[in-house]
Amino acid sequence: MQKIPLGSTGLMVSSLCLGTMTWGNQNSEAEGHAQMDMALDHGVNFWDTAEMYPVNPVKAETVGRTEEIVGTWFAARGGRDRVVLATKVTGAGHAEVRGGAELTPSVMRAACEASLRRLRTDHIDLYQLHWPNREVYHFRNIWGFDPRSGDAGRDVRDDKAKTEAHMVEILEEAAKLQAEGKIGHLALSNETVWGTAKWLALAERHGLPRVASIQNEYSLLCRQFDSDWAELSHMENLPLLAFSPLATGLLTGKYQGDVTPTGSRRSRNDTLGGRLTPQVFPAVEAYLGIAASHGLDPAQMALAFCLTRPFPCIPIFGATSLAQLKTALGAAEITLSPEVMAAIAAAHRAHPMPF
Repeated sequence: MQKIPLGSTGLMVSSLCLGTMTWGNQNSEAEGHAQMDMALDHGVNFWDTAEMYPVNPVKAETVGRTEEIVGTWFAARGGRDRVVLATKVTGAGHAEVRGGAELTPSVMRAACEASLRRLRTDHIDLYQLHWPNREVYHFRNIWGFDPRSGDAGRDVRDDKAKTEAHMVEILEEAAKLQAEGKIGHLALSNETVWGTAKWLALAERHGLPRVASIQNEYSLLCRQFDSDWAELSHMENLPLLAFSPLATGLLTGKYQGDVTPTGSRRSRNDTLGGRLTPQVFPAVEAYLGIAASHGLDPAQMALAFCLTRPFPCIPIFGATSLAQLKTALGAAEITLSPEVMAAIAAAHRAHPMPF
């Protein structure tokens, strides 16, 4: 597995990142351990989790369970230094975690220390803000996103100073956590271009920790990152950690014909988070056809596509079986030909935003 720099952090990580969000719900502890064993054996040293995992659904009684499973693997196997470990602190809005409280410096510190205990480690390499306190356009909110909307109908520009002060407070707390050795780098998730640029500018202005990466959704079916985001990512050396690179399994073809395989994510989330639309099945069919005509596994093609981007991009893949994991790992050995890339470009123009 190729190792690449994680932006300007000095960390070297695998070109693929192991996702964990099914462990403790769709997957047992033993299955999670087996996935970590296989991933590490194949050179995947970059693992991503979150305090709120597992998901589908998020439940108060299971919050933190995925981190606990990672922690029991470290306790059983040792070798914490073999892994670049990323986790996330939940933001506002999820009642299952702290009653949906907003992110504050004290919340971040308490959450970080709780994650360290569950993970059975004294250090988190990449500590990500799962989403901002502000309203953002991710998770299909783009169809009705209104950048003017603030609390009680206020224009968000009225709260700009408050937003910037909050960011500085979080950066200051991150600096303290770094000084204590509890985190290596701060990072973002589900942020906007404006928000990320502001985090970068404030860190530089105040001499505070620079955010190291951005984790947003990206796949053949979700390419919002390809314009302003791409420029920011390239110019600032800010890698995209691409979640849902298989579009929650749609790009494997297993849902074609509008079916719901037993035990699949759709069996727990019937709309796949709003991704099931009349447009999505023709779009998937186009990509399945490209893979078939070029002798490629569609999941491997989708993951390998992420590795071709003109900005630093590391896909985060999840699996619910070792067979799925083995297939995903094989994407690291795939090189997409110019003919495949041209066909993908044509399919994207024909099916630009299917969900």
